Amino acid sequence: MLLFSQTTMLSRMEYGLMMKYIRLWALLLGIFSVSLVAPIQAQMNTTACADVVPNGVIPDACMRLMQAFPAPTVLPIPQDRFTIDYYDFWRVNNTQPPVFDAPGGNVIRNMPAGFNFINVVSVVDGWVQAENGEWFRAEDVQENEKLSYMSGVRILDGLENRFAWILGTMFTVTEPGGRQSRETGRLVQRYDLVNIFAETVDEDGWRWYMVGPNQWVEQRMVAKVFKIDRPEGVEGRWVAIDLYEQTLVAYENDTPVFATLVATGIPGFDTREGIFTVWARLDRDRMSGLTGAPNAWDLQSVPFVMYFDEGRSLHGTYWHDNFGYRQSKGCVNLTISDASYLYQWMRQTDLRDEDGNILNYVYVHSSGEYRTSGASTK
Repeated sequence: MLLFSQTTMLSRMEYGLMMKYIRLWALLLGIFSVSLVAPIQAQMNTTACADVVPNGVIPDACMRLMQAFPAPTVLPIPQDRFTIDYYDFWRVNNTQPPVFDAPGGNVIRNMPAGFNFINVVSVVDGWVQAENGEWFRAEDVQENEKLSYMSGVRILDGLENRFAWILGTMFTVTEPGGRQSRETGRLVQRYDLVNIFAETVDEDGWRWYMVGPNQWVEQRMVAKVFKIDRPEGVEGRWVAIDLYEQTLVAYENDTPVFATLVATGIPGFDTREGIFTVWARLDRDRMSGLTGAPNAWDLQSVPFVMYFDEGRSLHGTYWHDNFGYRQSKGCVNLTISDASYLYQWMRQTDLRDEDGNILNYVYVHSSGEYRTSGASTK
């Protein structure tokens, strides 16, 4: 992370101009890249593997397909390195430390207990200054090591073929329910992308997906991406959030154009299902809640915020790398790069409401039912 003093920080106008230039270059590079890979992805057709069963003979046409497409041919979006490096987030120790008006100065308050982060703008001789001018002793804060560099992908084939993100490092198995082995399995790692060529259901009702020749993974270890029908009344640029798969797919009317992993509300802080519209957009916002309770939170400069259901929003997230699992207090957590991409993409529409405001729909649904109450498993 880069550290900035108050005298070297960019003004909001300078920041905005730099972001516009960076996003313009990213858009031009993305358009060029799409022209190179889109024709290849259009050739994929998984019907050749439709009749495959575990331990059965794999048809030659299916084998050729899997050899030609070992992974989805999608285009990762560029990292928003400017925003990632511009901010410097530190976590405040959960010991209710004193907050000062200057290095070695007067105590103005104590930080409430909870999950608290500050955006550091200056470090001076064992003291750190937050964006609001308050000072903390260096021993009372720690640099953030949870920032995620995972990013979503642009969809080039209209999502005619399903794919998935791997949620944990493992070896594939040769048949559903089989034992993992480095001798017979393929090593897949967290956030790897895989095509889904065939599927089956075991005796316990869990789905298994074939992601390569005799390579099977169970549904709890992946986040599946697939196309859905546009809800009635929804149009323009909208997003569909699948609470079961923990994925987001962005659509332009009926065409899927982008997909990524999210982290939605944990049990008790659920992200509500329904059709909503974005009612407020902020480049950054301070978020807090349950002040005074042990599980309170106070987060400075949460980036790229789009409120859609009362206080619930889509927003960038710098305090965890747990995408693909429920994690939040009701919001839809995105990586900073994904939030930046969607924030700009959703605004680039001619669709307006009756008051002339940009109109984007957010459709929250669930493609399955969780069997457990735990946040980290289906």
